Amino acid sequence: MKHVLLIDDNEIDNYIAKHSITKSNMAQKINVQSSGIDALEFLDTLKNNPEEFPDTIFLDIQMPKMNGFGFLEAFKKFPEAIRTQCKVIMLSSSNDPKDIERSFQYPFVKKFLTKPLVLSMLENL
Repeated sequence: MKHVLLIDDNEIDNYIAKHSITKSNMAQKINVQSSGIDALEFLDTLKNNPEEFPDTIFLDIQMPKMNGFGFLEAFKKFPEAIRTQCKVIMLSSSNDPKDIERSFQYPFVKKFLTKPLVLSMLENL
């Protein structure tokens, strides 16, 4: 994991996740976007530079304006070459089986984790 993108509107969750990722030495670069819309705009600027694209995206479900599923719907329209090099990990406070099941309908979603993101979770990735 070289480049990680965190997408979450909760500053505290982002702080905890960023701290855990930094402590794990799993990423050289961590970007934080506070909404699905901001994240899509950010990713859109990178899609012509695949080497700059995040290896891993940690995505929250419950966010205003565009939730995590809205982001996934838009992300699946990105070029396949980009989608296949990037894995999405759902990071949610929800452990609703419907949310979990819905997440895995997207082939690029590799895991579903419950907040907060702690070091031991990263070791299992």
